[in-house]
Parts: sequence; C-alpha cells; structure tokens
Amino acid sequence: MTHRALITGITGFVGRHLYAHLVECGDQVLGLAPSPVPKVPSWGRLPDDGEILIWDFAESKECPDDIKARIRQFDPTVVYHLAAISVPEDCGHTAPNERAWAINVEGTRRIIELLNETSSGPRFIFVSTSHLYRVPQDKVTFVDEEYPANPRNAYAQTKWAAEQIVQAALKEDRLNAIIVRAFPHSGPGQSERMMLPSWAAQFARGMQTIQVHTLQATIDLCDVRDVVRAYRLLADSAVPGEVYNIGSGVPRTSAQVFELLRLLANPHCEVVETHPGIKYDPIADLRKVQSHTHWKPEIPPEQTVADTYRWWLATVGRK
Repeated sequence: MTHRALITGITGFVGRHLYAHLVECGDQVLGLAPSPVPKVPSWGRLPDDGEILIWDFAESKECPDDIKARIRQFDPTVVYHLAAISVPEDCGHTAPNERAWAINVEGTRRIIELLNETSSGPRFIFVSTSHLYRVPQDKVTFVDEEYPANPRNAYAQTKWAAEQIVQAALKEDRLNAIIVRAFPHSGPGQSERMMLPSWAAQFARGMQTIQVHTLQATIDLCDVRDVVRAYRLLADSAVPGEVYNIGSGVPRTSAQVFELLRLLANPHCEVVETHPGIKYDPIADLRKVQSHTHWKPEIPPEQTVADTYRWWLATVGRK
C-alpha cells in the first residue's frame, strides 16, 4: 500500500533518511520544516522546494493559511511527527528550557490541531524516546512498552509530556495515532554531537588522540535506515493507540562499537575517556513490534560504523 506522507522535521537526520525510504516505497511525500536548508549532496535527498512547507511553530503559534491549504489539498494518509530538539543537552538540565518545551511539547499540540483542521484522519506516528526508561545501573535491563516511564533528563520530560497530548487526543477520538519509542540510532548524516559520529569525525580529521565519553557504557544502538523502515511498516500494520519500542534489541558496549571504528580508521590511535565509568542504558524488547510487523534490524553494526565513517571522510574532504 502506498501513502501520501507528511513528515515534520523532514530536513533533519532521521527525516532525510525517512524521506529516501518512503520514496523507494512509492509514497508521495510532503515535508514540514522550520526554515529552508541548503541541499548539501552528502546530506542525502530532499524533496523539491515546493514540497517542503516552512513553518517554525516555536516562533509562530498560528500556522499560515497557505500551508493549511497545501496540507488540506495533499490530504495525508500518514503523518510522521519527527520535529523536535533531539540532542538532550539542548533541552535543559533538570527541567526543560523554554525552546525545548515550545518545540517538543507545544509543537506536538499544534501539529495535532493543524491535522484536525486540514486532513481526514491520517495515521499519526509520534516519535518518542527510550530516554523515558530509567533502568538500574548494575545490570543489563531489557524493557518492553509496559516498563514504567521515569524520564531521566529534560529531553525525556518533553517527550513524556508530548505523549500525554497524543494520548489525550486518542481518548477524545481526535487522532488515529501510535507512539514509537526510538532507542539510540546512528548512521551517515548524523551530527557529531552524538556518540558514533563524534568519534568518526575525529578519525576523519586525522586526529591521533580520540576523545570518547566512556567506553564502559552498555547501549542499544540501531542503524537509522532500519529505524525508518520500522516506521513505514508501522504505518500499515500498527494497532491504533499502541506504543512500540524500536531499537536493535542487542546490548553492546560502547567499547565494542568504538573498536569497530578504530580497526577501520586508525588501529594505532590513542583514546581518552572524558567521563569514564560504567553506565547501563535500556535495551529494547522488540517482541511487540515484531509480532505486529515482522520487522527486525537487518543492518549490522559493522556497516553502520563503516558508512558513518565514510560519510565523515567525505564531509571533511579527506578521501
């Protein structure tokens, strides 16, 4: 089944990968972004300018009439709500800052209101986060969708608040929605403020001493291309109102991931841990999403690491 898909945050890391996948699936795509973004070839594909609508809902509470008319004409069958400040450090420390709340929380409310005004009941896929799960720091913990939510940072607090807005709209029968809680994912095009691309960018720049946060973290790391494939499958097969974990489902240490990159880029580099210490992130229990879609991650970490490193080599101009 093909869709008319609206992607909020289409110019971001995940948005670009999702756009490429949807086009491969034969979907029509309309995008929503806060500002125009230059089409850098290495950043991946984007729709033509006329297919990207510009509305910064953190600055303007009211959606412009021309955008409303365009969405009404397009009449999406599925909406992927990706738009968010997704770097936790940018959202505040103990509590969300004003901009994070405006984009991640109030932005979700405004998108739902916009869809209620302009479209005929599309499937709404709200992308939340595994940061909602706070797990013990003495063991590997697999979490399913019933694991208690206990937001562990300001970013997670905004996503939890946005989830409540989605759930309220569901109860009022104003939204055909599902919630996906995405576990950490990486790949080509991701900001170097995140773990793997931070390392890859340092290697690509020829640095002989690589700084890492810690090599003692146990993490769930998935490839972004697997993640967007899961989103597309959920558009067809998910049960309205349900929550789905999307991740690798495999515990790996940050040291294991780093070693894949080190052997590829510079086996003789020195490593400095800036925040050494043992850390346990939640690991995704994938039984629910797999029972509803038969999705499973297909891209091995070796490919994720290699593709991310090659992208950074091209980006910094070193072949």
